[in-house]
Amino acid sequence: MTPPTTPPPLHPARRDAGTTRRDVVSFVRRGERLTPSRRDSWDRLSPEYVLDPPRGERDTLPADGARLDLEEVFGRRAELVVEVGSGLGENIVAAATAHPERDHLGVEVYLPGLAQTLSRVEKADHPRNLRLLPLDAQRALPAMLPEASISELWVYFADPWPKARHHKRRLINPPFLDAVLPLLAPGGHLRLATDWAQYAHHMRRRLDDRPELELVHPDGPRPEGVSSDAVPEGMATTGWAPRYGGRVKTSFEAKGMQAGRLIWDLAYRRL
Repeated sequence: MTPPTTPPPLHPARRDAGTTRRDVVSFVRRGERLTPSRRDSWDRLSPEYVLDPPRGERDTLPADGARLDLEEVFGRRAELVVEVGSGLGENIVAAATAHPERDHLGVEVYLPGLAQTLSRVEKADHPRNLRLLPLDAQRALPAMLPEASISELWVYFADPWPKARHHKRRLINPPFLDAVLPLLAPGGHLRLATDWAQYAHHMRRRLDDRPELELVHPDGPRPEGVSSDAVPEGMATTGWAPRYGGRVKTSFEAKGMQAGRLIWDLAYRRL
């Protein structure tokens, strides 16, 4: 039998009393049609690499009481690196391959991105220290992981939501930070990057105000060069991080650079 060109949704959405709770989220679920090669990768590798916890009221939310036992998931106890919005998997697969001593968790709700990540997993000779979680990070991570369980948290090239009326959708806002910062271990790192100067300015204002964080590079200069997008007035001239050696150049970063935008890196340490 020829497989359907469009796979079924990851999990059926739940609704309580005929209504669905509408939260402000930083992502939009796009069409989930897969190319034949991505569909093949999904069918073969998702049972092993994509975690499938019980779902709550929507397919991007965990059920009440759902937990991740990291030692059971990875078969060992090791430092955990979490990338929120792992996209097409370029960074998380490279990191897992380069650092077998760490465990890596990519959080991504976009099915084609997950399937492409699985294709990269196969090309990277199936690293054993990588799993994918297809849930809303803000709601799922604090519900499913214990506090101080993450050694490094990465947020690279998140949707900048440039229009003012959409700024509440930006990931780096108090609700997300309140949810995930307690999960960082003492001394753990939060690493971020964006190619939008306005979003970089927004992140500095939100993160510099957090008493539980300190800049890793307080004297670090801003990136050199002229950006094709407007740099906001009051943009900090110091406090920027050099490019993190563990971050590969992804297609998102390449598009930003081709458009003439600067790359803004940040690194914070959990006090």
